[in-house]
Amino acid sequence: MKQLLDSFWRAAAYCFHPRVIALSFLPLVLMVALSFGLAYFFWESAVAGMAAWLESYALIQTVLGWLQEAGLGGFTAVFAPLLVLVLATPVIVVLCLLLVAIFMTPAMVTMVGRRRFPRLELKHGGSLLVGVFWSLGSTLLAGLALLVSMPLWLIPPLVLLLPPLIWGWLTYRVFAFDVLAAHASAQERKTLLRKHRGSLLMMGVVSGYMGAAPSLLWASGAMAIPLAPLLVPAAIWIYTLVFAFASLWFSHYALAALATMRGEPEVEVLDADPRPAGAEPLPRLTAVDATPEPTNPESSAKAPHA
Repeated sequence: MKQLLDSFWRAAAYCFHPRVIALSFLPLVLMVALSFGLAYFFWESAVAGMAAWLESYALIQTVLGWLQEAGLGGFTAVFAPLLVLVLATPVIVVLCLLLVAIFMTPAMVTMVGRRRFPRLELKHGGSLLVGVFWSLGSTLLAGLALLVSMPLWLIPPLVLLLPPLIWGWLTYRVFAFDVLAAHASAQERKTLLRKHRGSLLMMGVVSGYMGAAPSLLWASGAMAIPLAPLLVPAAIWIYTLVFAFASLWFSHYALAALATMRGEPEVEVLDADPRPAGAEPLPRLTAVDATPEPTNPESSAKAPHA
């Protein structure tokens, strides 16, 4: 638990690093451009299709009729577009997660490694291709779990439990692999994931609940539709920052666990990387390095006896 909390506050502090803030704008720009591009071409057809689908269900029409009789007719007019926004949210979340993993995580892992563990050897146990298949496979499993669990979301307690748990599992799977890909060997990665699975999954679930916070922006109901051009970029940036924090949290925890397993000392470098760009790694400390210099036998022989 101590290592978990230590990694938490370190990740929170690193979120204010200028490099982390600068890196967060790339996924933001890409996601905003993609979201508005898709909305420009498919928004009207998606809303029309959703409205037609809602009209085909008598129970939904009955509920909307009750809302109109209760004086909430304005809500019925925006129910279809609001539902489209809600259904698009999981897609936005998954894309933000993958973009952070691709564009931010490698740079942040390098930053954490250089500032805290400059002597930690890079064993490159996970290739880029393996990481891509790992992330895509985990995303497909999470998407399938979301689709299967959607009917259960109608039960009030479960809607607060199932989506964050699924997001947490996906966050744990993606970031736990990515942060160890360069530093750990394949066997070390498997050992760490097995030994620390409970803590890593807890970190993913906490990150999942934090990632669910931007979804509250749609709770404004009818006001969310005209404010969508402002709310969507705000939600995307919050998602990006949450996943950036999660990536840093996993980086600090996993690299510290790897250093402990190897018996490597932590060397805190607060300001910057002490090595110039392209320089060789710092020498590894061994028992020989700690051995004191031998004394000159001649000088010892000449020394006066007490």
